Amino acid sequence: MIPRFKPFFDWREIKAILGIKKNAVAKFEIAFAKNFQTKYALAFPYGRSALYALLKALDIKNAEIIIPAYTCVVVPHAIVLSKNIPKFVDINAKNYNLNLDEVIKKISPQTKAIIPGNIFGYPVDTEKLKKITNDKNILIIQDCAHCFGAKWHGQFVCNQGDAAIFGLNIAKYISSIHGGMLTTNRRDIYQKVKTYRDRHFKNILFFRSLKNYFYLLATYPAFNPLIYGLTSYFDYIEGHRILGRTTKYYQENKIDLPPDALSLLSSIEAKVGIAQLQKYPKILAKRKIISQYYHDHLQNIPQLVLPPLIDGATYSHYVPRVQNRQKVISQMKKQGIQLGSLINYSIPRLKAYQKYTNEKFPKAWRCSRETINLPIYPDLKKTELDYIITNLKDILSQNKK
Repeated sequence: MIPRFKPFFDWREIKAILGIKKNAVAKFEIAFAKNFQTKYALAFPYGRSALYALLKALDIKNAEIIIPAYTCVVVPHAIVLSKNIPKFVDINAKNYNLNLDEVIKKISPQTKAIIPGNIFGYPVDTEKLKKITNDKNILIIQDCAHCFGAKWHGQFVCNQGDAAIFGLNIAKYISSIHGGMLTTNRRDIYQKVKTYRDRHFKNILFFRSLKNYFYLLATYPAFNPLIYGLTSYFDYIEGHRILGRTTKYYQENKIDLPPDALSLLSSIEAKVGIAQLQKYPKILAKRKIISQYYHDHLQNIPQLVLPPLIDGATYSHYVPRVQNRQKVISQMKKQGIQLGSLINYSIPRLKAYQKYTNEKFPKAWRCSRETINLPIYPDLKKTELDYIITNLKDILSQNKK
């Protein structure tokens, strides 16, 4: 079975967790900030924890926070649980990002922040966004969970705003097993968030370290082709603790954070994160190559809407659109290829968020029903790429008849 995602782990992560490294979390923060050319970085157990801490530390409450209707649902979770109000905006279906022309219409005196998605690694137009927020005292919080290192006109997106949030679970661009990061060039924000984190986040490092030690070890056999190919086995692990926290991260009628959302990052996670940062250039290069390969070999298929190739994009996912998505996913699975469907919801249509708006957000809804995620992890072989492309073409051709 070719999995839909696969963490880029090897012997170096094992070596990292077995090695002795004092102040690993602080060193990870310094290395992360240096890698993305930002002044400050603060580690968290999840990206959503970083967003929650940012809003709380800046004493933002009862405010409207503008976000895409099509983004990861954990973003509005953090907004609501910090006592704020998500204000949804439809997307541009061509690149899945926030429609900035619609943002202008949603700004009100209660608007205190905008969180553009940079979804699937596509950078938001930061110049246009800054013009919209200019002189309005509105924070720009870049959601970089999908866009590690994405650039707009040669500048890192994470530095084109007041702060940026990253997620670091095993399905992300780089991973610290679990984890998140906040970056900023503003010393006042850094100091306030650090103070809030150090006061309110719990030190349960022994239990977190032990749990993540075994979690990391479990990923090696879990993603072994011989084991992963047993569909019934994957169905089991996906619904349980090995991958469950990555693949089953929300309930449609519930707004919550994980039980350990207010804990400190462990040294084991930090050491894995440092090892992953060293691989970042290779990960970036491989994902760009794979995206280009898909783009070149999936042209002129009427049943397939390809995503764009954009300068500065980093391609956390390769996300074309199809009709009859579930049928295509099922047919590909029979051929030993697992496709994803992230993100398969429009947030305002989830039961927990229906009270916040009556708008339909048609483009977000359409994309939530039609997108598929083709495998794009760095150690995907050319033979596997060709196999994916051939089977997808055949299946779409058969479905046309």
